[in-house]
Amino acid sequence: MATQQRISVLGAGAWGTALANALARLHPAVTLYARDPAVVAEIAKEGTNARYLPGVAVAPGITPTASLEKAADADLLLLVVPAQSLRALARELAPHLRAATPLIACAKGIERGTGRFVTEILVEETPQAQPAILSGPSFALDVARGLPTAVTLAAADERFAAALAEALRSLTFRVYHSTDVRGVEIGGAAKNVLAIAAGIVVGRHLGASAQAALTTRGFAELLRFGRAYGARPETITGLSGLGDLILTCTSPQSRNYAFGVALGAGKPLTEAGGGKLAEGAFTASVLVEMARKKGVEMPIAEAVDDLLSGRVGVEEAIGRLLARPMGSEV
Repeated sequence: MATQQRISVLGAGAWGTALANALARLHPAVTLYARDPAVVAEIAKEGTNARYLPGVAVAPGITPTASLEKAADADLLLLVVPAQSLRALARELAPHLRAATPLIACAKGIERGTGRFVTEILVEETPQAQPAILSGPSFALDVARGLPTAVTLAAADERFAAALAEALRSLTFRVYHSTDVRGVEIGGAAKNVLAIAAGIVVGRHLGASAQAALTTRGFAELLRFGRAYGARPETITGLSGLGDLILTCTSPQSRNYAFGVALGAGKPLTEAGGGKLAEGAFTASVLVEMARKKGVEMPIAEAVDDLLSGRVGVEEAIGRLLARPMGSEV
């Protein structure tokens, strides 16, 4: 796989725009697809994407487009839309793809209703393509500005994963490769749910000790879930697992953490998101359902799910966690 390639980023939200900026530092031909023509027009005319990534210039080498067919004409594509929107985009994209085109999912979630992980969605909707997953501890603003970041790219084939990682990495955007696709997907999906719980602790002013305890016990849940679904332990303790969990459970830049903080502070569900998408709110129910199928205990994730579904309030959710019997730390 050549170092310089034609790359398309499908999705011009904050993360998609940031990835396009990172890739434009290495590749002369980067296309950024946005469904909204107004976003395309602003990027083309002003060199900014103020709606999704204010205060950051869009790299001049990026070509914005509202044409999915044009965006599909690339050597590799990054699909940067929420997990619950990925199937619709992949289905729409499929007729325009050449055989064996690499498709890199950059979503962190599990599809509701089907329990499908993101690469499984790509296999179902774009069988002619080669799927991969990119995940890890990364905030859009840091990546867009060229601050040091390290993530993981996973694909089933080792050489393919290594080639993709080489094509995406730069001095400040470090991309490690793996063949543990499922492990990388699980880390990205589960940590969003656990970050909501960490935010609730902070919003409720329960203290830094409680936040550390919840994050640690949340990691134990992530590890149990990952083991049940075939993830490698080293993946769960790596960048896309523990690394992403630490970042997401400690910073207000995380939408899921900020959503939890707002809930803990007493804001209703309809207002807590502040108009921004918190993926964990959509993943919680399916994560808990999948855990129960495998007999995996995830009390923190269950508390978040119960809270989001309206079955309990914040105080009751916290009280139930505090009242759980203590055993050995496993």
